[in-house]
Amino acid sequence: MLSILIVNWNTRDLLRACLKSILKFPPTCPFEVIVVDNASSDGSAHMVREEFPTVRMVESPVNTGYARGNNLAFGEATGDFLLTLNPDTEFEDDSLDRALATLQSRPDYGCLGIKQIGVDGRVQASVRGFPTVTSLFGEVTRLAALLPASSLGSYRLSQFDYEREQAAPQPMGTFLLFRRQALEAVGNPKRPFDESFPIFFNEVDLLYRLHRVGWPCLYTPKAHIRHHGGESTKQVRKSMIWESHKSLLRYLRKHHGTGLRAVGLILLSALVYGAAFVRAKGYDAGFRT
Repeated sequence: MLSILIVNWNTRDLLRACLKSILKFPPTCPFEVIVVDNASSDGSAHMVREEFPTVRMVESPVNTGYARGNNLAFGEATGDFLLTLNPDTEFEDDSLDRALATLQSRPDYGCLGIKQIGVDGRVQASVRGFPTVTSLFGEVTRLAALLPASSLGSYRLSQFDYEREQAAPQPMGTFLLFRRQALEAVGNPKRPFDESFPIFFNEVDLLYRLHRVGWPCLYTPKAHIRHHGGESTKQVRKSMIWESHKSLLRYLRKHHGTGLRAVGLILLSALVYGAAFVRAKGYDAGFRT
């Protein structure tokens, strides 16, 4: 069984196109689709109920964020394989089957990411390394661009080959196909996401935890999705800029906040907050339920 899990907030028309594409190119195995609607005001939930009666709807009375929304979906899911899918994506062929077959054929991997193609037809840079104090310092100081093959350039992975199947530290959460067995190795498979990362870095945190216990992620170009990109977060851009920067620092404190790295994190924090202030043109408290 494949469980397809979608968290939606005010992207009704994109969600409709996404669901239509799943039904147009369904997997050949038994599957279920679960949509968690985070208190949308655009009629998303009504649209799903009226137009897609086979889809299971979970309606939240408030916007719980992406991590908690996904946990609500995981709590309802019954599949041995679980796909977190953004509503701003569309399938154009049998990529669901090919993705599932790829992960099934590679029992040493706990998760799979696939090629993402933008509306302009270009392959999106969708795979990054796990952030560290060193790699983020390289990004902030721009030393990563000068030394892309070093630890300073290990975050953006500018030399990643998107036409080759290979291990991938952390593909974007737009499409992540998980093996339930792997999720069981890092905690409760019905609540795999750390909700202290409400919008950003929750999938990075989960993939890193999987990686640490021997369930790495695989990338394959054999399957693809069309990805519109960031349609929910664009609606509240300023707060999302701050939330992304704050979540990055939360992640670093959680996984790299001890020893000498803690000293470097103090300096890096000042640089990250400064970058957020410049990008957002002022301060914002970030995501709040």
